[in-house]
Amino acid sequence: MNCFLETLKVLGLLVCYLLETLVFLVVPRRKKNVSGEIVLITGAGSGIGRLLSLKFASLGATVVLWDVNQEGLKETSRLARELGTARVHSYICDCSKRQEVYRVADQVKKEVGDVSILVNNAGIVTGKMFMDAPDSLMEKNMEVNTMAHFWTYKAFLPAMMASNHGHLVSIASSGGVAYCASKFAAVGFAESVDLEMKDLGRTGVKTTIVCPYLINTGMFDGSRT
Repeated sequence: MNCFLETLKVLGLLVCYLLETLVFLVVPRRKKNVSGEIVLITGAGSGIGRLLSLKFASLGATVVLWDVNQEGLKETSRLARELGTARVHSYICDCSKRQEVYRVADQVKKEVGDVSILVNNAGIVTGKMFMDAPDSLMEKNMEVNTMAHFWTYKAFLPAMMASNHGHLVSIASSGGVAYCASKFAAVGFAESVDLEMKDLGRTGVKTTIVCPYLINTGMFDGSRT
């Protein structure tokens, strides 16, 4: 009997989701308004991080840029300001180092305010087959692509929970052995935090997981499928 009811429940949900999809094909979803939000983007010095920074700046958000690449940060900041916004703040931060993340996060809170949209985008890739990848580089993969998410969430999620308002974005991936393992962990972590927010009734704190393919930024040189 329970199995029958569960089957009916699944079929009912399937019909609802199909109807919802059909409705949104005709009536576009209302886009999230990010004007006035404080958006922190890790790995903002190039690639996806730079593109996201410029997009958020053009939409009226205050953008906080983190990267280890000082020259890349300067260029992203310059491009963002060319869009007509002065609300651009950049910080050198190695997201693989827990204490550095906490230190720079405290600086951001004092100088800019509480982050309401966190985009964990920073990442590194080996570009080698599993057996050819140096152990030290694989460890760095996990530190940047996975562990850094723990530290940034610890730093900025409490304020989001207190106000029941915020958005957590994880830029993961769709491929690449050690890189894939670290990004798969990032996906699982983001999903589990999303479930915790729902369980705690913090429905105003949203979660988005993005899984792009290989990006032509230089970081993936040597990678192939």
